[in-house]
Amino acid sequence: MEKACRNCRLIIAQGEKCPLCDKADLTHKWSGYIIVLNAESSELAKKLGIKVNGTYALNIND
Repeated sequence: MEKACRNCRLIIAQGEKCPLCDKADLTHKWSGYIIVLNAESSELAKKLGIKVNGTYALNIND
């Protein structure tokens, strides 16, 4: 089951640490996602504060 980082919201499939922000604060409780293919030119990525391409959770449910 995929996990999302509570810090940067990156979704990861395996591992116990986020490869983007290097935090171990992961959760299975997330909903919705966005796939960012070009973070530099995406207006939505800019609004969400996403600077690196990847798959991100839209909502972290604690």
